[in-house]
Amino acid sequence: MNLPNVLTLIRMPLTFAIVALMYGTWPGAATLAFWLFIAAAITDWLDGKLARERNTVSDFGKFMDALADKVLVIGVMVALLDLEALRLPGAFVIMLVLMVIAREFTISGLRMMAATRGVVMAAERGGKVKTIIQLTALGFLMAEPMVARDLPRICPFPLNGAVWLAHWTGLVLFFVSMWFMFSSMWSYYRKYRHVLFDAPAA
Repeated sequence: MNLPNVLTLIRMPLTFAIVALMYGTWPGAATLAFWLFIAAAITDWLDGKLARERNTVSDFGKFMDALADKVLVIGVMVALLDLEALRLPGAFVIMLVLMVIAREFTISGLRMMAATRGVVMAAERGGKVKTIIQLTALGFLMAEPMVARDLPRICPFPLNGAVWLAHWTGLVLFFVSMWFMFSSMWSYYRKYRHVLFDAPAA
């Protein structure tokens, strides 16, 4: 257990705290949820950077980093869906969330099959770009309630424009991340399809 792996594992309990705070109605709950989410996103960047610099990259770290990302993204997305934060038709939002979950389960299943054959699937570049855009999109969507509910308590100026900007920036980036989500899944399939179809070694 080293510092990069500790940072990776920290994202798990942080996700529970973030989601709980997203449902908080007391002053400051949305702001605290937003900044904890930013902290969790920073650990996603920092754990890999430290692992490479200290030459402590491990199979455990690669697997848990991808898993922690999925828990964070899906947890926040489900909370946003339940809170109707996307302000889109409910059935459409459910389909979007299901597509994200299906993609993540597919890649996780492929990783497990690869692991049984001694193959470790490291994160692809497209997958990393997808994660960065997803986290940025969710950050903007989480900033919306912070700007709408908490900042007016300390800011004397109208913030309607900032609320609108946070919402639509997050929504547009979310749909951009969907494109990278499916393109990276296709990249994983092309690179590791032998795991699905090749006979295991005797």
